[in-house]
Amino acid sequence: MMTGLARGRVALGVAAVVAPKLTVRALGIGAGADPGRDYIVRAFGAREIALGAGYLLSRDDSGRRLWGRLGLAVDSLDLMAGLKTRPGLPLWVTATTVAVAGSATALGAAKVVGDLTR
Repeated sequence: MMTGLARGRVALGVAAVVAPKLTVRALGIGAGADPGRDYIVRAFGAREIALGAGYLLSRDDSGRRLWGRLGLAVDSLDLMAGLKTRPGLPLWVTATTVAVAGSATALGAAKVVGDLTR
């Protein structure tokens, strides 16, 4: 489950770094030229690549536990940011971003709880 999430992070990150305009258009959060937005999307992509690659390249369980916790922290903050920006975005955009961040947060939380109860 977490390996799939990590692979998804890397894929999304690569898409955001390589094609930020296409990424935001697919998410419905922008169109046209906006260099500032593209910079932030690329930074988001780099973060996703780092989180996913860190998890995938960890050689032992302790490394994966650490990356899982870092991912949970980031996803939780993304979820809160998505909820906070609701008044400025269309409902379907907020629903999509909150669903993605919420799903990742739930997976990360399940992993962390599982690690703590072992």
